[in-house]
Amino acid sequence: MTNQMVSKVEEKVLVLEREFKAPRELVFEAFSQAEHLKHWWGPRGWSLPVCHIDFRVGGVWHYCMKCEDKNQGEYYGMESWGKGVYSEIIVPEKIGYVDYFSDAEGNVAENMPATVVDMTFIETDGGTKIISRSEYATVEGLQQVLDMGMLEGITDTWDRLVEHLESIQKAG
Repeated sequence: MTNQMVSKVEEKVLVLEREFKAPRELVFEAFSQAEHLKHWWGPRGWSLPVCHIDFRVGGVWHYCMKCEDKNQGEYYGMESWGKGVYSEIIVPEKIGYVDYFSDAEGNVAENMPATVVDMTFIETDGGTKIISRSEYATVEGLQQVLDMGMLEGITDTWDRLVEHLESIQKAG
């Protein structure tokens, strides 16, 4: 089983796949509960000081990632706010939501591209495979977030998820 993420761009869609050595229910909970997300969401060196989740169709996930790592130079102290609006939830198989850049009040940043995200959680012999499909309105919108380092950020974030799942399973 590979621990590496596979990514491919298909016009205005980014597809990510990765397998995690953990039961599907646990991996699903890691994406749907604030007490899990605050341990791993965001790139290395970033914390999640705000994480409010109303996990239901039509519910909102509002969060803030903050750079706590002085070695990240100009990013140190920076906050990045996001807002997800859930469109589909099938426990423990699928989460669909629209992801927006936002401000602290949850107002959507109109100058930044929204993302329609569909995440599928598939049971495997060794754990759980996630297939994440992120669709943008335009090819340029996808390119804009890729240029911001989004792929590196997601890779880092999912690496942190691996560590979080391992620590929970050892503690359990």
